[in-house]
Amino acid sequence: MRQGIQTDQVFKCAVVQSNPRIGNKANNLARVLETMEAAAANGTKLIAFTEAELTGYCFNNFHEAKIFAEEVPGPSTGIIINKAREHDIYVVVGLLEHFQDKLFNTTVLIGPEGIIGKYRKTHRIYLGADRFSEKGDIPYTVYSTPIGNIGLIICYDLLFPEASRVLALQGADIIVNSTNLPSGSESFIDTLLPARAIENRVFMIASSRVGMERGMPFIGASSIVDPYGRFLAQAGSNQEEIIHADIKVGRARCKQTIIKPGEYEFNIFKDRRPEFYGEICLKREN
Repeated sequence: MRQGIQTDQVFKCAVVQSNPRIGNKANNLARVLETMEAAAANGTKLIAFTEAELTGYCFNNFHEAKIFAEEVPGPSTGIIINKAREHDIYVVVGLLEHFQDKLFNTTVLIGPEGIIGKYRKTHRIYLGADRFSEKGDIPYTVYSTPIGNIGLIICYDLLFPEASRVLALQGADIIVNSTNLPSGSESFIDTLLPARAIENRVFMIASSRVGMERGMPFIGASSIVDPYGRFLAQAGSNQEEIIHADIKVGRARCKQTIIKPGEYEFNIFKDRRPEFYGEICLKREN
């Protein structure tokens, strides 16, 4: 999966904290394109948008959501591809995907070359469109790009450490979590995001929506966290904004820490003991 990227390579990342309008795809898409233009002019190479950015999230039923869902590839992703190609940038954007009369909560990684990959939310929570979408059926996959190896998760997936670990073991440098975090889930960002970064030695990005949708308030707090769990940038909780950080891919490539050579060292991948981890793969319901 790893491309021959120099470990000292640095690029600018932008995370977009937005308040999409449910069912107003034209408006949402126009704002995505406008943001891509501005970010590219600022030298950004990777732009992360929120969960269900193009469609909205708090639909009342399957039939309503299906009206606004799209296939992938589809009309909106095709337009975004053209813009990404025009500006030589990479974009992660969420939408509700319609596939064979089923609904999926999906994020798509798009670059100048087109759709690089897509991910369907693995873990469903009983909220919004997830109430009537399908469980994701695409294995966790790391996508190699000229700016680094990128993995995708969506919102609730952050609570399941196995998801980020699988991506890290496949060589992810950056894991993007596109999310709609409702009020009360502030600890997801404050605690879990840096934890996933530390335990996997990867950059963690949370593109989190803000505002209110059909009575559901969202917390914002979009963040970029480095492989040591330090916040490089974080948005507020009550307004739309864009945050930036410089990503040095090489910082996610070394899993070894040497405090004092020969006396105090550890390697978070080499020191794993997977022969004792079988229990976590057993399905149990409480």
